[in-house]
Order: sequence, then structure tokens, then C-alpha cells
Amino acid sequence: MTLFHRLGLAAPIAQALAEEKYITPTPIQTEAIPHVLAGRDLVGVAQTGTGKTAAFALPILHHLVSRRFRPERRHCRVLVLSPTRELSGQILESFKTYGRHVRPTVALVIGGVPINRQVRALSNGVDVLVATPGRLLDLMQSQAVKLDRVEVLVLDEADRMLDMGFIHDIRAIVAKLPAERQTLFFSATMPDEIEKLAAKLLRDPIRVAVTPSAKTADRINQRVIHVDRNGKNALLAEVLRDEATGRTLVFTRTKRGADRVVKSLASAGIHAEAIHGNKSQNQRERVLASFREGRLRTLIATDIAARGIDVDGITHVVNFDLPNIADSYVHRIGRTARAGAEGIAISFCDHEERAYLRDIEKLIRAPIEATDRRGNSQPRPQQAFQPHEQHRPHGSHQKKKHHRSRNHRGGEQGNGHHAHGRPAHGEGRPQTRSAGEQSVPRESHRGTDLNGVAFLHRKRDHRAAHGRSDGRTDGPNGARRHSR
Repeated sequence: MTLFHRLGLAAPIAQALAEEKYITPTPIQTEAIPHVLAGRDLVGVAQTGTGKTAAFALPILHHLVSRRFRPERRHCRVLVLSPTRELSGQILESFKTYGRHVRPTVALVIGGVPINRQVRALSNGVDVLVATPGRLLDLMQSQAVKLDRVEVLVLDEADRMLDMGFIHDIRAIVAKLPAERQTLFFSATMPDEIEKLAAKLLRDPIRVAVTPSAKTADRINQRVIHVDRNGKNALLAEVLRDEATGRTLVFTRTKRGADRVVKSLASAGIHAEAIHGNKSQNQRERVLASFREGRLRTLIATDIAARGIDVDGITHVVNFDLPNIADSYVHRIGRTARAGAEGIAISFCDHEERAYLRDIEKLIRAPIEATDRRGNSQPRPQQAFQPHEQHRPHGSHQKKKHHRSRNHRGGEQGNGHHAHGRPAHGEGRPQTRSAGEQSVPRESHRGTDLNGVAFLHRKRDHRAAHGRSDGRTDGPNGARRHSR
């Protein structure tokens, strides 16, 4: 068994670890720390909660102890990039905890707080700068920080930064770094995009993967419940009442969806709060503190915000919405079953999410135990939302009517899908009609005045008869039919 004192870390760091009662390193720490100490570039893959932060913070602190000098004004020696404010704050606290006897100068650069305070913190230079990409670029453009003296670059949660669209920001930042540096990638998952980025930014990297990236923790009891979309709120309230839940983390796909779940639970008499990008930094910190201290038992979060949640004792993870990226499932449920404990992961799957479930089971190479809680009303077949090709005696009239039905919100509306075939975030609900409306043939409206509809149809047919064949759609929404 490897112990921390055998890894060759400097005495001040070993003292801090002993004070924290850290004796045995985790597998990712055991594998990664020697290579980082040797100055090698590294790609580290490990499940959430396995100690990735210490795997790079400890050898970086050792590097600062071994080469002590004061950084230049507005410069930093170590740059750590992370996707969220919460995660950035926790990384900074780790450097302070493990480096309490090293006392490096550190700074946190994130959005949601006054930028002038960060400018002042960087004015004299710092050893370690932890930042989110967006705010760092703001400071770079104002010349408040320069990166041409960076010795070590760390990209933490690199997969999520790519998911969030930070790829261009990362490239702009890396372009300002010196060529001679050490670069470390640490990530919970390793999709192809990360492999490609690593190949461009790292030099002959060591790859450390303590478990396969798609393998879920063995101590997590995984279940999936098939449910109608409109039954998810009631099912969630039932699960929270009936299960012996401790701290429960509920994932939604969108920020609006998280807020809607909070309101639905409140109407059922269950207190919950949401954390996502639209919340202020003070709100997010208050909610996280309540959840961490046990005063809040149910937290609703999006994938992005959850990357900063480092809370022990989460007993249940509920996927209210299945993730449309299979790798995110592994990361989500990794929030439970930490530190040797057991956990439960429950996923709700509606009709439109079945493809996501198949992707997840393919990724983890195992079926997930399923139960069916769908009602008698079956999801509407997708062909019901296509143009009625078999009832088109007036071709151009029917086609234009179909276009108007999907234009009123500025985009494809027939089945709630993007052009790529996946549910639109925050939408995804089919348009519903009563049985009476479905049974009325289209032609039955043609001799009556339904608030002017028949008049408009006659007007279109009249124009078509006089040679209009340019395919334009009349009405105020026609010009933005394909906007997003």
C-alpha cells in the first residue's frame, strides 16, 4: 500500500496532509503524482470524488516549494482553468489547505463578482491563479494579467469546459502561454473531443486512467423508471416521500426546468432549492452551504452548476431529465457513493428520452433495471406531427398551413426537436390536441369563418392562382421561420 509520505512530497505539504489525517492516496493520486513531480504532461481520467484536485495540487505545491521566487507583477506561475465558479472556489481552497505551511500567493478569477477586486489581487503577481475562462479573458484584454510566465497549466473538468463551449476561449488563452510549460488535463470522462484537444496542447503526455471512463461505481444501485413526461413532477414528489432519502441531488437539463421542479415540489409540500447559472454568486453559495450542512435536503441542479458541488453524504441522485450526452450520466451519478458509502441513482425516462437511455446503457456496457410507471395515455407517434401528405388535394394550401403552424415561436415546433433529432432544451413537449380536434377533417373548415382563417386561406389560393410560386410564406412570422 502506497502512503503519502512515500511519494516524495516536500515536508511542509506532508505536514498539512498529516494534519488533515490524509494517509493513503487514492488510485488517481498514486498514479498521477509521481509523473507530475517528474515534470511530465499528463491526462488524468478518474470518476468524480476520487481526488483529482489533490492529484495536481500536491505536486504543484511541491514545485513551488522547490523553486521559490516572487512572481512578477500581473503574472502568475500556475494557471488552473475550471468550468464553474463553485469548482474554481473549491480548487482554491484545496491549494490553501494543502499549502498552509507553504503559503503560496493565490487568486480567484470568476464571474459574478466585482472585477476591480480581482484586478487588485493580481497587481503584485501570484503563485497560483484559479480562473474560469470567460473572466480570465476579460482581465487579459484589459492587461490586468499576463500569462507569458506560466510554468504549469491545469485544465480541470476539461470535458465539461468543451461541453460548455469554452473551446475557443481555451485556445485564446493557450495562445498567450509560453511553449515551455507543463500541461495537465484532469477529467471525469474522456470523449473524443478531449483526445483531439490533448493531442494539440500536450507534449508526449502520460495517460492515467484508474478506471474505464464509462464504468460507473459498483456501490451505486441504478434504476430507471419509464414515465410520461407530464408525470415526472408527481413521481419525483413520490420518490422523495417514499425513499429513505438523505441528501438528494436532482438533475434537470435546463435552468428553467430546475426552477419549475422547485415550484412543483413546493406545491407538493417539499422544500427544495435550485442552483444554476442564472443565480447570483451569493445565492449559489448560500444554497450550497445549506445543502452541505444538511439544512437543505433536496437540491435541484443543472450539469454545469453541479460541477462545483463537492458534498459528501449524498444518498440519492435523481435524473429528472436524462442527459443527452451519455458521459454526463456517469458524472452525475458519481456524486453519490463517495468515500466507500453506497448510493442510489434513479432516472426518469419519457418517450423522447429512450434514445438517450440506449446510449447510456451502451456506454456503461450494462442494462439498467427498469420499471414502468406510464399511464394509459401513450406518447403521440412522431408521424402525427408531419405534414399530412395523404390528404393534400390542395397541395400549396396544405403546405403553407403546416408552415404557419410551426412558425409562431420562430422555429421548428412540430415535435419539439432540433434539426439533429434531439429534444430542444427546455422544450421537447409535443403539441397536444383534444380528441375532438383530431377527428375533424381539415376540409371541414373551408366554408366557415374561423376568426378569419378561411378568409386567409382563400386569399392564399387566389395568389397561387395568379402565379405566385416563389415559396414565400405570408404573415408576420414567415421571415423568421428558420430562426433559432
